Amino acid sequence: MACRITELVLDCREPEKLASFWCEILDFVELEREDGDIAIGPREGGFGGLQPILILSRTDEPKNGKLRLHLDVSVTDRDQEAELERLLAAGAQRADVGQSGDESWYVLADPEGNEFCLLQERVS
Repeated sequence: MACRITELVLDCREPEKLASFWCEILDFVELEREDGDIAIGPREGGFGGLQPILILSRTDEPKNGKLRLHLDVSVTDRDQEAELERLLAAGAQRADVGQSGDESWYVLADPEGNEFCLLQERVS
């Protein structure tokens, strides 16, 4: 028997703002609100589905340095350049974590500075 990742928790100052951002980016919907936290996930599946949900957990603590764990996202219905433009228009920002510039992915940050990567490979 094994475990699987069902939820990822991201501490943030403004759960509402990040929920809106990540719902747009991932085509997720809000699943639940509890004590200031917002859970978002796939339109179908929700809690316990095959894809992990994201919990945006309210904190007053500032983000310090590069995240030790980050999300990678992959395009599903367009090329990487078009998706990069969509993510930037939604509020993502380019981030520098020491990459060389020759990578096949883009390092970005969400509106609170949490790093994530946009990969080149298209997935279905």
